[in-house]
Amino acid sequence: MRVIAVDPVTRIEGHLKVELTVEDGRIVRARSSGALFRGIEIILVGRHPLDAQRITTRICGVCPIAHSTAAFFALDEALGISHEIPQNGRVLRNLIYAANWIHNHILHFYHLSLPDYASFRGLPLSEFLSAGMEEGRFSSEESEKLVQHYLAGLEMRRKAHELVALLGGKMPHDMAIVPGGVSFRPDLATLLAFRARLAEIRSFLENVYVPDVLSLCLRYADYFEIGRVGRLLSFGAFPEEGLGLEARLFPGGLLRNGEPEKLDPQEIREGVESSWYKGAEAHPWENPTHPDPQRAGGYSWVKAPRYRGEAYEVGPAARVSLCFLFGSPEFRVLARELLGEAGVGLEALSSVMGRHLSRAIEAVFLAKRMDAWLSQVDLAQPVAKSFHLPREAEGQGLTDAPRGALGHWLRIRDGKIAHYQVISPTTWNASPRDEKGNPGPIEEALEGTKVGDNALLVAGRIVRSFDPCMACAVQ
Repeated sequence: MRVIAVDPVTRIEGHLKVELTVEDGRIVRARSSGALFRGIEIILVGRHPLDAQRITTRICGVCPIAHSTAAFFALDEALGISHEIPQNGRVLRNLIYAANWIHNHILHFYHLSLPDYASFRGLPLSEFLSAGMEEGRFSSEESEKLVQHYLAGLEMRRKAHELVALLGGKMPHDMAIVPGGVSFRPDLATLLAFRARLAEIRSFLENVYVPDVLSLCLRYADYFEIGRVGRLLSFGAFPEEGLGLEARLFPGGLLRNGEPEKLDPQEIREGVESSWYKGAEAHPWENPTHPDPQRAGGYSWVKAPRYRGEAYEVGPAARVSLCFLFGSPEFRVLARELLGEAGVGLEALSSVMGRHLSRAIEAVFLAKRMDAWLSQVDLAQPVAKSFHLPREAEGQGLTDAPRGALGHWLRIRDGKIAHYQVISPTTWNASPRDEKGNPGPIEEALEGTKVGDNALLVAGRIVRSFDPCMACAVQ
């Protein structure tokens, strides 16, 4: 038996330590540790309610629009205007968010994960990008082609940032999304510039990204059996018509052992049994943030969200699975086609390769829907709903970020923020053990995996398939 500590895990956002206990070539125990405390939930208390959106978007520079989105959902609800957002406001919010979403998926596949699989010799820092990688699954010609796509992906990410900036003002940390809608009314030239860049990105997704993902899935088909969890949860994303979690482009819900269930946010609890905080398991409405770096048994700054006492994987596998069951016919056609080309079924999505495939499916579908949303913008109609700030109110903002389910809980008292809690996707996925000793999803995905002499390589592929964002996980 040997213990391997990977600290920090590279090619992710933030500071993550993973400790592996390996026996007879198999991981028998894993511990996932967030190595940083930030305290943004504490900073928000006592501030003006409208500061919530501007501050929480600074939680992350990679997925800032996710926090902006969750914050405006919470503020819309607290202000009593959720049902009054004009169509332009809803559509422009979706377009800003979707641009950041697609950027994240390109970043994750090409620049964070692909160096685990293809040789990057010839690029600067290639000894670090491809360190420890076994040889043989891609030819030198195929690897060279992937390297070129890696570089092209940098250009596509820049264009996706430009999409955010065109409608959101800047990237990161947009300034256009506000409670009630957006603060910017685009003109025809702006929409045409957006559509032109979107066409380039969509072509890249369909003609480069998807074929590369499918190629990886075929060469590493064994990784559809590695890194599985099986319990999947999503809050859904991108409101269409209606307010419920089910009335979204990606509908909310959960899958437990393959069976779909309706999601009740009141059943969420966040525990601190293995985390460096004071307190006990509680719902985010009641769960304060009191750091306790000396807590006995603690090994992470990440808390442990649970739904009805169980750990759930959040992210692309959950969204694609639920959208396949409850989403649009167009989505099912696309998903069925790409699942068929990969040679797997829906049950394989909660796996290393399944997560990569899921991102490709939803990125292509989302880019197509963005085209349709652009056509819905009416330049003569309002883009926001006015509001009055109440002295006492509460609001819950639930959405999915590219990495999974994201929730913001806001309470206003005497015109100021009295309570604010954030549960980010990586708080779910990188959570430590709970009071029952049950591991978080990344820990569960690692445990039981046969690694032989390649523990670091295999574990790295599993962890990166979740696309951890530790800055979000610890706020």
